[in-house]
Amino acid sequence: METLASGDSGSHTLIPGELDASHGVVLYLEEVTVSFDGFRALNNLSLTIDVGELRCIIGPNGAGKTTMMDVITGKTRPDTGTVFFGQTLDLSQMTEAQIAQAGIGRKFQKPTVFENHSVYENLELAIKTNKGVWNSLFGRLSGEQTDRIGEILYTINLVDKAPLRAGLLSHGQKQWLEIGMLLAQEPKLLLLDEPVAGMTDHETERTAELLTALAGQHSIIVVEHDMDFVSSIARKVTVLHEGCVLAEGPMETVQHNEKVIEVYLGR
Repeated sequence: METLASGDSGSHTLIPGELDASHGVVLYLEEVTVSFDGFRALNNLSLTIDVGELRCIIGPNGAGKTTMMDVITGKTRPDTGTVFFGQTLDLSQMTEAQIAQAGIGRKFQKPTVFENHSVYENLELAIKTNKGVWNSLFGRLSGEQTDRIGEILYTINLVDKAPLRAGLLSHGQKQWLEIGMLLAQEPKLLLLDEPVAGMTDHETERTAELLTALAGQHSIIVVEHDMDFVSSIARKVTVLHEGCVLAEGPMETVQHNEKVIEVYLGR
């Protein structure tokens, strides 16, 4: 496990959203434990995500994947352990809103878009969210914001759907729109929960292309059960089991790990 260099956390105070990439670490969990009614959902979990990395997290149901994301986003407080974003932002001491403002965006399995608004309006609302209530209701987009929406529409392959009501999109297109709404917030770390669940093969392929293109610009954690999809995007895979890391490494290595085969992949 890579550790933070001693003394770094006291070198200077980061403003919300600022990251010190000198060590290449965007997210750092060490010996995190979370218990619910005596059940250890996370059991001394240690994990490091590098700046710009695309990491896939796999494992059987109950392995702790959702709880891990809940801890990162402030929804669940760890009983013990350390959770840092960058070098000095202690996520365990921050609210969900503060964590989002600091640059962590999360997409749940079921897309949550404003179905009665157009695709463009969804992105417009997302890009205005941190500008205050008055501006969100009445403020006009700046030229820079308009350009940014255009870039996002191109990135998520929905340029021709911009005027369309979001409720008319296919399931996969709604997922892309929600990813676009996260991108509008300019996150440094994206957490995606089963992003291709329910998608067609074509939509799954396009999603793989999208996430691969976003990696480097953003750090991305993907929790997914579709092993073909994971194989198509994975650079490094972490396997969780009973709340801790069972195995970690390239997909090919993980696939041939006897413990992983036994508890998750099968023969």
